[in-house]
Amino acid sequence: MSQFALLGSRRFAPFFWTQALAAFNDSAFRNAMVMLAAFQMGLSDHDVGLYTNLAPALFILPFFLFSATAGQLAEKFEKTRIIRYVKLFEIAAMVLAAYGFLGHHLALLLVVLFMMGVHSTVFGPIKYAILPQALKPSELVGGNGMVEMGTQMAILIGMTAGNVLMLIAGVGPHLSAALTIGVAVIGYFASRFIPPAPASAPNLVFNWNPASETVRVLRIAREDRAVFNAVLGISWFWFFGTVLVAQLPLYTRINLGGDGTVNTLVLTLFSIGTGVGSLMCEKMSGKRVEIGLVPLGAFGLTAFGVDLFFARSGAAAERGLNWLAFLHAPGSWRIVLDLTLIGMFAGFYVVPLFAFVQSRAPKEKLSRVIAGNNILNALFIVVASCFGLAMERLNFNAAQIFLIAALLNVVVAAYIFTLVPEFLMRFITWILVNTLYRIRVDGMKHLPEEGPALLVCNHVSFMDPLILMANLRRPARFVMYYKIFQFPILHFVFKTAKAIPIAGQKEDPAVLQKAFDDVDAALADGEVVCIFPEGGLTKDGDMGPFRPGVEKILSRRPVPVVPMALRGLWGSVWSRRDSMLGRARLPRRFRARVELVVDAPKPAEEASAAVLEARVRALRGDMA
Repeated sequence: MSQFALLGSRRFAPFFWTQALAAFNDSAFRNAMVMLAAFQMGLSDHDVGLYTNLAPALFILPFFLFSATAGQLAEKFEKTRIIRYVKLFEIAAMVLAAYGFLGHHLALLLVVLFMMGVHSTVFGPIKYAILPQALKPSELVGGNGMVEMGTQMAILIGMTAGNVLMLIAGVGPHLSAALTIGVAVIGYFASRFIPPAPASAPNLVFNWNPASETVRVLRIAREDRAVFNAVLGISWFWFFGTVLVAQLPLYTRINLGGDGTVNTLVLTLFSIGTGVGSLMCEKMSGKRVEIGLVPLGAFGLTAFGVDLFFARSGAAAERGLNWLAFLHAPGSWRIVLDLTLIGMFAGFYVVPLFAFVQSRAPKEKLSRVIAGNNILNALFIVVASCFGLAMERLNFNAAQIFLIAALLNVVVAAYIFTLVPEFLMRFITWILVNTLYRIRVDGMKHLPEEGPALLVCNHVSFMDPLILMANLRRPARFVMYYKIFQFPILHFVFKTAKAIPIAGQKEDPAVLQKAFDDVDAALADGEVVCIFPEGGLTKDGDMGPFRPGVEKILSRRPVPVVPMALRGLWGSVWSRRDSMLGRARLPRRFRARVELVVDAPKPAEEASAAVLEARVRALRGDMA
């Protein structure tokens, strides 16, 4: 099912529109307030600058104060009920905003801005914690992509609506007030259709002390190193995005020579790029949580951030260009491409990270992990603002700041990927498999979503573990011949994936026994283990008999067994050549069409070596 089909499902659609309308209203209100202060109240430049710089601080402050409390609320209580209370709070805030718009009460509007910060703070942990409850594991990446796309588009449209309506002479404040109240009311009614989302930790003891709870939430986020580094990666995305967006007005005016329409254009390009990249994640990941896309996203952010500097590093020759004149100017399309691709690779970067956190963090702690993520995001946004101000004080122009941020991205990415090699391992696997093969998967629904399972598969090529690793929706421990495990180029991948090396009884009985012990321990921990019961690669494209090792594993630990078959690999890259039969060597088929077929699990008591061999042969058909 396509991710767009989720918009026709009650499990997802009401929540999608609720969060999109909230993002729209937040953007529309903030921009309408700025337009009111800057163009309709006759304030001095100093006062306008004071209010426009105070506004982001007031919006971000609640994230520091209340994120930890919001995380507890989302764990302890049913989530949709909290969402409805939050939407009622938004309606009340927008009614106050209407009074502020009509009476030009800027101080009251700043209070409302703080209230909208509280609204976003409470909604944040629910927003990402509700998705794993509502969606199947195969829908998680697509759902996150839809949410990210919807958020970006809503923010963009809200920004435009807030700017345009407030500047309409005579009726701007009235139209802005009507819009924000109307959208808040529609959002509330949309929230009424969200299905119930039960509390994940109803017995949680509530801590009303925000300071101590903040410390505890951050400690919870750090319990799993991979999750915490994913959180750091998300926070870095906010740093990078804040630096980029903050510099765009100056970059537009000085480096591009554009007016306000060009600034809107470049924001639109970035938002559309992010939306497209977010939607592409599902297709590129094969509907699984594919963190291998994260290094690809990091590379793209740096590559096109650097190119943006070289595309236009100095001041424009002409000033005051509108968006159409800018597009006709020399070199403009390179800048358009850079900005769009920065957004697209940002989608590749952040969507898998959110999905990874949602799938890896314990369900009863996920909302608090998201709350910890929001606290760190807010901190990184503040640091990004200070960074931008410091760079400007040091007389760096906007293009140079882009370059510095892009180069810093290399350092941060290297740090994260060094601490958690799983990101880099998945990237290498994703690149290798998707470069060498075209893979179709059938029957992945049969793979149990949780609990231990033993996978058995025919063995055709040296790439079999990587092909399976790239397509299984759960991490699996692969049992492989110890000499392949030690292969210099791929040893890093196999070691990081916690593959289990095995040797023959005559080669090294100690390695053999340790392999069986490691398999049993992994199954006892609820993990998935994959074995190739033939005990070696096929030499002629046919399948060899299954050895009794599978029965030995099941006698120690009876778990469901999932038969699988690889088709179309024989004669492809990294399969053995058919030279032993005296015939010409088989051609190495690059980009071979490969099929992975997954069958329904069999109970351990029915899973003898002979039964499993017959089933895999049937799945394999006439192809190797």
